[in-house]
Amino acid sequence: MFGRLTFSQLLFASVLGIASGLYIYQPIFEQYSKDQKELKEKLKLAQESEEKRSENYTAVK
Repeated sequence: MFGRLTFSQLLFASVLGIASGLYIYQPIFEQYSKDQKELKEKLKLAQESEEKRSENYTAVK
C-alpha cells in the first residue's frame, strides 16, 4: 500500500482544491454578476423609454 492516499487525505485534498478554485475565480464570478445586473437595468430603462414613446405617439394620433 505504498504511495496510496487514505480516504481522509483524498477528501481533504478534494475540498482544498474546490475551495482554492472558488477563491481564484471569485473576481470573475463577481464581474459576471455585476455585468448581468447592469444589462438588466439597461434593458428595463430601454423598455420604459419605448413605452413612453409609444404612449406619446398614440396620444398625438
